[in-house]
Amino acid sequence: MITPTHYMMLSTALFAIGVIGVITRRNIIVIFMSIELMLNAVNINLIAFSYQLQDGIGQVFAIFVIAVAAAEAAVGLGIILAFYRNKETINIDEMNVMRW
Repeated sequence: MITPTHYMMLSTALFAIGVIGVITRRNIIVIFMSIELMLNAVNINLIAFSYQLQDGIGQVFAIFVIAVAAAEAAVGLGIILAFYRNKETINIDEMNVMRW
């Protein structure tokens, strides 16, 4: 039988992989994928605890997180496209456009 502890361990592993991806990678696409992985880890926790507590609030919050993640992906990819057109690279070290 799968318990909420199993879901928490899966969520912790996914979140740790996402954090490592954000910290170590220099490709902005991989960083966005790592952020999405961390958001999905949070969703797993929300759904697991919602099921355990027999309350639908966690599921509602998970839907909001999915909506925010979709908006973040759309805006982020737009910024990446604009940056790539100007600099012709997606390396995070080259992103100094917003500095004075």
